[in-house]
Amino acid sequence: MSASSVDPLQRIAELPGVGEAVEQARDVVDRLLGHRVLRRRSSDVSMESALRGARASALLEGADAAVETLEHVRSGASEDPRVKGALRVSGELGTLTETWPKAPHQVLARLHTLAAADGVPAERLGRPRAQEESADDPLGIGTAPTTAEVAARLRALNRLLSTRSSVPALVVGAVVHGELAALRPFGWGDGIIARAAERLTLIERGLDPKSLVPSELGHEELRDEYGPALRGYLTATPEGVGAWVVYCCRAVEAGARDSLATCEALKRG
Repeated sequence: MSASSVDPLQRIAELPGVGEAVEQARDVVDRLLGHRVLRRRSSDVSMESALRGARASALLEGADAAVETLEHVRSGASEDPRVKGALRVSGELGTLTETWPKAPHQVLARLHTLAAADGVPAERLGRPRAQEESADDPLGIGTAPTTAEVAARLRALNRLLSTRSSVPALVVGAVVHGELAALRPFGWGDGIIARAAERLTLIERGLDPKSLVPSELGHEELRDEYGPALRGYLTATPEGVGAWVVYCCRAVEAGARDSLATCEALKRG
């Protein structure tokens, strides 16, 4: 996360391939935002996006795809704590948009409380994991950082989010996602939180103001690339970080295409 004193993310935005990936994803998002169905049915598309994104995030966290079908999730029949948590997170993102750049730590604690309400004891909700506590690793990225490293990097992330930037929202969202997925600050539900934080960043920074893009679904579609891309980010090399941002742009693009398909289905009636 090092960069110039003017903008700490500018070097990342200028890495090879990043600019092209950003433009390609933004073009698809813009096509979605301009779809005529949204003049009348924007809330319907947003609700479908929230549902599909929540299911995808829960599957990435280990929920059983054979059981947690979209209709099963839609009906509220799931008892899987990851599905229930992802749905709560998705349902409350809109209320957290204004607070996100002002008090990121507060929002992350709230996201964990929502995500983990059925997964951990009440006294652990919203609290960073202690050094002796393990961290789930559904993506197979290895041992979680120490709590001291987590605290330091969360402070850096807090500064990053509280600073307005000319860097594209897609780049900021990718770094937010990468940091939280790497740090696993809470130990349970961290993937759900990281993906929600990326989406929240895209909403708050104006790329997707109506929360129409299920970026989580894009990550689920590209799940075979997800873990390797994140491990590349962990190397902190220009190649690894650049490839991670490109990967995240592709996931957002896939999510936007899914919502375009929803718009087309609504247009056909």
